[in-house]
Amino acid sequence: MEDGQKKMEELATTLMHKILEYLAVSEEEMKWLGSPEVASTALQLNSYPLCPDPNRAMGLAPHTDTSLFTILHQRISGLQIFKEGVGWGLVHPISGALVVNVGDLLHILSNARFPSVLHRVVMKETKQRFSVAFFYSPPVDFNLDPLGLSSGQIPLYHSVSVAEYVGRKAKDLNKALASIRI
Repeated sequence: MEDGQKKMEELATTLMHKILEYLAVSEEEMKWLGSPEVASTALQLNSYPLCPDPNRAMGLAPHTDTSLFTILHQRISGLQIFKEGVGWGLVHPISGALVVNVGDLLHILSNARFPSVLHRVVMKETKQRFSVAFFYSPPVDFNLDPLGLSSGQIPLYHSVSVAEYVGRKAKDLNKALASIRI
């Protein structure tokens, strides 16, 4: 588990550097990256028990993750994402592949250029489902401001610390992003 956690931290740091390069963020703005003792990470093991009638069960209600992003490993179908104008779509597991869901913190930092992913888990098969989720975030005292804005681009969100945003989301899960929208 420790080796797996370390590999996920390395992958997450690399992925975050690529995202911030795409957003044209300076090295100074990226200084918190690459330090496992600074970044906030969590490895979550999920188990959805055997369900004899999966059509009558919900595995996990619709939500967005708070983190910058979540890296997910799944072997059995069940993850669905919501796409505006299309509805819910199943994310089929691919052997050797990982799923990356953008969370609210990256949504804010990217000024909605990387929108957070509304997702849920449904029970589709009559067998136990396991997944491994790795959550990656900046430190709790990090101040969230839209980064990499070009001249003339208007920020969509007020500045907020990670801790404050997490508190807002704990109070009202579905309205946290709207509460800091300019």
